[in-house]
Amino acid sequence: MEFDISWILLGLPIAFALGWLASRLDLRQLRIENRQAPKAYFKGLNYLLNEQQDQAIDSFIEAVQNDPDTSELHFALGNLFRRRGDYERAVRVHEHLLSRADLAKGDRERAQHALSLDFLKAGLLDRAEDALRKLDGTRFQEQAWLTLLAIYERSREWPQAAETAQRLQQAGHGDFASRLAHYLCEQAATALVRAKDPANARTLLEKAIQDAPQAARPRIQLAALLTTQGDQASAFEMLESLQQNAPQALPLVAAELLRTAQASGQITRAITLLTQSHAESPSLDVAEAIVQAEIAGGTPAEEARQWYVRHMQQEPSLIVAARWLAHEPFANEQAHPVVQKSLDHAARPLARYRCAACGFEAQAYFWQCPGCQAWDSFPPRRVEEL
Repeated sequence: MEFDISWILLGLPIAFALGWLASRLDLRQLRIENRQAPKAYFKGLNYLLNEQQDQAIDSFIEAVQNDPDTSELHFALGNLFRRRGDYERAVRVHEHLLSRADLAKGDRERAQHALSLDFLKAGLLDRAEDALRKLDGTRFQEQAWLTLLAIYERSREWPQAAETAQRLQQAGHGDFASRLAHYLCEQAATALVRAKDPANARTLLEKAIQDAPQAARPRIQLAALLTTQGDQASAFEMLESLQQNAPQALPLVAAELLRTAQASGQITRAITLLTQSHAESPSLDVAEAIVQAEIAGGTPAEEARQWYVRHMQQEPSLIVAARWLAHEPFANEQAHPVVQKSLDHAARPLARYRCAACGFEAQAYFWQCPGCQAWDSFPPRRVEEL
């Protein structure tokens, strides 16, 4: 049987036409898909700009379905879920990214960091801690360590917080000496209150003083510990040392300084110290302590109370004026209690302490702000003096 070459000649154009048609159909489909994905993506961006998060999420879900391999869309979708408070879905998106074998190293690190933020926002601190520890050696390492530090502070795990702060300091990410001293003070307070172990508390406080000589808190806490143990003289000397090491904190302990001075028979030294402090930086708490110290030392009350006037000549103060007027005679003495009550009421808000970071105000002084959790953000001065 002879082979008829005419069939080949007829088949070649047909095969070419079918191939061309198939390529056109594939190209058309690709163009349709490429148009659909950007359209959904840009629609989502538009919703985001208009702060319509729910519609943006729907658009990004559509874009992800059209192009499931695009990691950027997954990141955008996961972040939107987290911002909306849908942490479970955010976790699923980022865990899906981490499960992909073809994910680039940079995107894998980014997904791990995003996953840790999901757990943190959801309040799952243990899982957040595990996720953050996996970021060691990555470009997110510093952020992870700082977040871990915040977690340990929040959960009051002071030894772990100290370890993390030391790692940050050794890596050159800041000076954490003052914060490390706070951690030792927190551990000392725990040892004293929960474990009833004053010896360990004293050791921790002495270490804090050694590591951070300019920190006021360890000296103040150690003085309080010595007072409870009946060693008033040592407590006075510890508070006295603030004048050389942390003079700005002396107004916080002016009243306690006076009490320890009276208990240890060192009123004269206390008056000298308080007078020197007031001359360097006038403070209404120090002025009040001077008045009470001079009265305790035998000075007539009327003469001692002239310190109120001296202070107001340097620093006008409604609080000090109210204290001075409390013992001044009135022409209409019957009106005195009413006027005094009004002055005290007006002065009370001015006697608070205010966080310089967030503006939180409180009657008591805090080493760590209850509002923003910042350390040493409360100036040791009353609101009126700020």
